[in-house]
Amino acid sequence: MRLIRQFGPARACAAAMLVVSGAATAGTAMPSAPSPIAASAHIVITPQIQIPRMRPATGPWDGYTPAQIRAAYFENPLLRSGINGKGTSIVIVDSFGSPTIRHDLATFDREFKLKTAKLTIIRPAGRIPRFRATETRLTWADETTLDVEWTHVMAPAAKIVLVETPVSENEGTSGFPQIVKSEKYVMAHHLGDVISQSFGATEETFPKGTLRPLRGAYLKAAQPSYNVTILSASGDGGATDLQTNMSSFYPRPVTSWPASDPLVTGVGGLDLALSSRGGRLAPDRVWNDPGPPPSAGGGGRSIMFSRPSFQDGVATVAGRHRAVPDVSLSASCGHPVEIYESFGGAGWSLICGTSEATPLFAGIIALADQKAGHPLGPINGYLYQMAARHERGLVDVTRGNNTVRVDKGGKQITVQGWNAVAGYDLSSGLGTINAKWFVPELVAIAKDARH
Repeated sequence: MRLIRQFGPARACAAAMLVVSGAATAGTAMPSAPSPIAASAHIVITPQIQIPRMRPATGPWDGYTPAQIRAAYFENPLLRSGINGKGTSIVIVDSFGSPTIRHDLATFDREFKLKTAKLTIIRPAGRIPRFRATETRLTWADETTLDVEWTHVMAPAAKIVLVETPVSENEGTSGFPQIVKSEKYVMAHHLGDVISQSFGATEETFPKGTLRPLRGAYLKAAQPSYNVTILSASGDGGATDLQTNMSSFYPRPVTSWPASDPLVTGVGGLDLALSSRGGRLAPDRVWNDPGPPPSAGGGGRSIMFSRPSFQDGVATVAGRHRAVPDVSLSASCGHPVEIYESFGGAGWSLICGTSEATPLFAGIIALADQKAGHPLGPINGYLYQMAARHERGLVDVTRGNNTVRVDKGGKQITVQGWNAVAGYDLSSGLGTINAKWFVPELVAIAKDARH
């Protein structure tokens, strides 16, 4: 993973995966999916975060606060009625974790007068190496801090299970096997109702045949005996993403896994213009900061998965492919959120990316789980039913695009993405969330499906 600690976008990435033939709701592998990489290629797992600031501050400064984001997603009526995530559990998976996360979360909660969090840390894949302030470790610690603090904002009474994995390097397939092992442990011990993932790798970087073993946790999560919702960030490269060298971007549209998996809900990025009270000053736009390097919400068509049945209603957009994202939330570096972190002499910082959007949505799903009285499991089918019914909980986004510019051979080229339009599109998905309506509507649709 790569992090630039300065004003101007740092960047992050997303991920991809092969389908197991015949899996329920999963679609089928594209029969002629290109294999442009050699078997020796390596895969880089990266968090989808960016940090648009030069140095930490001693107190919160100009980032969005919990009160603003809760108001923006119309959560307050739910929280006042007691729908706050109580009795639910959100699993966050991050390489290495943060050495100071308990202290930092407590400081964050005190500053914003949040309910004391219930945080459990587990390491099913082995002991975490001693913390050293390398770029890789700092960035994963940033990622962990964002995930934990902002999941807690959205579902203040939910239990948070932080799963740390002992990834020492991100070459070959190192990293993903430890993540899969950890997520299977979570399933086996029924530790979570929602799993939030803010990491990934570009689909083209996976050598042929290497992804089948990595999909086991998602197949298990979809089984009725587990019924876990899996979320993943769609990436921060707009219509493109990183190549295996972690410095060059593909000069054409690509997508990433896990967001591209039909058993995963892909979460894209938006730019929200909010007042001090969290009211909208303008309609939401697809997140797209000036580049290069690209700094925008990921989206596009998978080369690994064919169109799943739940996207048949948007076939004119998806074509024969799995399309991402499914929904989108706040991610812009122009309007970042606050985090607090004390490792490496840090303090209050600003942070952004689809790694922000994903834990926000995880918290909203936990509220729906609480209202339903049970985990909702895979939700993609429900989301597209909600869109077909024009439910109020899904709010269409019709502004912006994820077209980006990249450097190639010293020249800037444009990677053409997609405009946000009425209905489903490849930059904002189905749109964004009004939690006041989204939570009860999602629960009602899930209830109908069970009967």
